[in-house]
This record gives sequence, structure tokens and C-alpha cells, in this order.
Amino acid sequence: MTKTALVTGATSGIGLATAKLLVKNGFKVIITGRRKDRLEQLVDELGDNAYPLNFDIRDNKQVQKAINSLPETWQTIDLLINNAGLAAGLEPLHKNLIDDWEQMIDTNIKGLLYITKIISQQMVKRQSGQIINVSSIAGKEAYGKGAVYCATKHAVEALTKAMRIDFNPYNIKVGSVSPGAVETEFSIVRLKDLKANQKVYAGYQPLAAKDIADAVVYMATRPAHVNIADILILPTAQANATVFNKKN
Repeated sequence: MTKTALVTGATSGIGLATAKLLVKNGFKVIITGRRKDRLEQLVDELGDNAYPLNFDIRDNKQVQKAINSLPETWQTIDLLINNAGLAAGLEPLHKNLIDDWEQMIDTNIKGLLYITKIISQQMVKRQSGQIINVSSIAGKEAYGKGAVYCATKHAVEALTKAMRIDFNPYNIKVGSVSPGAVETEFSIVRLKDLKANQKVYAGYQPLAAKDIADAVVYMATRPAHVNIADILILPTAQANATVFNKKN
């Protein structure tokens, strides 16, 4: 039986790579995001195995409306990938923009909660399902100039552990994947600079989005009795949140 996955933040980076790899592995995938044009491009590429939902995950009413609009053949969601997230700003706390705080908290924490609540309700009724949260090494180690981002990812870590307890009686798997440095749009968004990646990822080979997608799909394709609780993935050149072996 073909399983249906829902991937948040599927218009770029890890979410995009994950959606593509899930389809290659036989899943039907609901792709979500704010950029409608990118969703349409991805549906053109993936065909009948993909269904687009265009909404802002920070808005609970939009989340509910989008999920409730799904056609009957797409309503049973077996796998939820909570990927949507971002970092905004890289300054000491006293110099942070409050708008950046709001954006990170609303996306990384509240958005994850909104979509998880509505999807988990149907999983609880069926007593089956799987939830994979895309966290970060920033959820395991705090670092300077990233206080609020680290706080949001520490929240994802805590939520993952608590959700695994809450959903344990209902046979729902819960796990997380925690990437280190991945070359996506992450630093461009964080620094609001189109050339940011050239500096952030200079001197070493960072992870690619597909490296994380590989781990997510591995977690999603284990036997029913196996739940991968957490995977921390770093590029070889990265030792922890701040130590890198750079060649220049």
C-alpha cells in the first residue's frame, strides 16, 4: 500500500530534496510552502505523486484550512516531516531585531506545533503514523550570535522527546534529524545576503540537502518495530557547532 507523506517547507533545501527522494522511494507526497510558483514547478516535476498546499505555516487558520481542503485520496497522512524552519540574523542578543525573533519562533516552534496537532489527531485515531522533526546541531549546542535560533531548535528537541512519550500509546513513531552545516538557502536567509554562502561555506565541504534527505528517508523506511529517535549529521570538517577544519 502506498504511503502518503506531508513535507513542510518543501520549496527549497532539505524539504525539496526530501520530497523528491520520498517520491523515488514510492511515497505520495503533499508538498507545502509559501512560494506557490515553486510548488507548481515541483508538481510539474513529480507529477501525480505530488500534491501542493500553499500556505504560511505561521498562521494556524491557514494550516487548518489547507489540511481540511485535501481531496479524499490525500487525506490519510502516514508520515509528517516537520522541515519548515529558518534562522534570521547573526548578532549578539542585544542587537537582534525583534521581528527576526518573531519569525523564528512563529515558524520553528509554533508552525511545527500547528501542523503536528492537526495531523497527529488523525494518526491517533488510526493508531499508526510517523513524525520526523528536522532539528539542528543548534538544538544540542548553543553558540554566540544565535541565541534565539538555538532556543527554537532546543525547543524542537524537547518537543520531539515529549511527543514520543505522548504518542507512544498510539503506535506513532517520533524522531528527529539534526544537521550541522548544510549548504542550502539557510545562510542567505539568515544574513539577508545573496553572497553569504560563499563566505559561510568557504574552505570546507559542507553537507548537501540530499545528505539529510537520505537520513530522513532511511528513518521513514525502517520496519514497523524500529523507530530511529535521533540522528546527528555533520560534515567531516565540522567537529561541533563552532569548530571547523577550514583550509583557507
